[in-house]
Amino acid sequence: MTLDEAIKTVRAQIDRMKEIYQKPVFDEWAVVAMLDRKGKALFYEGPRREEFHREFNRDAQAFAAELRRPTHNLGDFDFSRHGVGTRFDAFLVVGEGLFLICNNTQQSMAAITQDPLWLSAQVPFVELSDTFRSKPLIYPM
Repeated sequence: MTLDEAIKTVRAQIDRMKEIYQKPVFDEWAVVAMLDRKGKALFYEGPRREEFHREFNRDAQAFAAELRRPTHNLGDFDFSRHGVGTRFDAFLVVGEGLFLICNNTQQSMAAITQDPLWLSAQVPFVELSDTFRSKPLIYPM
């Protein structure tokens, strides 16, 4: 899929998660290319556009090894229970060297998962994983 298609697909599922959870699960997300062991945002949506790229390495600490690993399976994802504030809460492999980074700048995943609505809100995220597993983002690097 193209970057525009990926953005529309992600936005729709993030909105579904918000509807199910009755508040934002992730208030910022980005499609990121890992180039030369550094992240480059191809698209960003959230409250801190200026900071996101500048603080990427610090905020990605919980996932640093995973994001820099040369091989991933499409659709693989992980959540960090310890990401607080701007530290990233989740990533999803959307293409070769391409990731969806998700974050809630107000709550940690530990707090989010305390709400019983979290179980249902996970469904759109898993569907997103399945979508990219079968139709990955193709982006020239």
